[in-house]
Amino acid sequence: MEPTPFRGRLEPGGDHDLVAFAEDLDGQDASDSRFTDCTFDACSVDGLRLDHARLVDTSLGAVHGGTLDAPQVTLQDVAVTDCRIGAVAAYGSELVRVELRGGKVDYLNLRDAGLTDVTLAHVVVGELDLAGARVRRLRLDGCTVRRVDVTGATLEDVDLRGADIARLDGVGSLRGARVSEEQLAALAPHLAAFVGIAVG
Repeated sequence: MEPTPFRGRLEPGGDHDLVAFAEDLDGQDASDSRFTDCTFDACSVDGLRLDHARLVDTSLGAVHGGTLDAPQVTLQDVAVTDCRIGAVAAYGSELVRVELRGGKVDYLNLRDAGLTDVTLAHVVVGELDLAGARVRRLRLDGCTVRRVDVTGATLEDVDLRGADIARLDGVGSLRGARVSEEQLAALAPHLAAFVGIAVG
């Protein structure tokens, strides 16, 4: 079945099944809404509110905007491709089988979130904030990340080897992560400081 084109404005608590969004959604409020088998194609999402929303079997292609407000959102079987967003506020969210491929996000706030089977591939990220998050099977593939913060996070099977990471905070919470030899060499001074080893 072909998705039905969306017309009008989003409202809190909406229920959208097999709907295609291709118009700008700037400043609209879709808090507590449900999106199933939907597509978002080249939409501007600046200021869009998705607080407590649920997106299932949904794809977002070339969405863009300054800020996307999505605290405590649920993403399940979601693909995001070639997005360009300044800041994504998705703290306290649940992400299951989510792929973010291509594009750029200046600040991806996933503090205190739960991530399971999540992949970031060929994405440029200014800051990836995973402080306090519960992360199980996360893979970074061909990504460039200026800063990653895992302070207080719980990691299981997290593969950071495919990322060019300029700065990594929270080295004391890296248990459960896999890094490359080059990354380990860069982290060595921070790890030494964390365990109280004096070098030199």
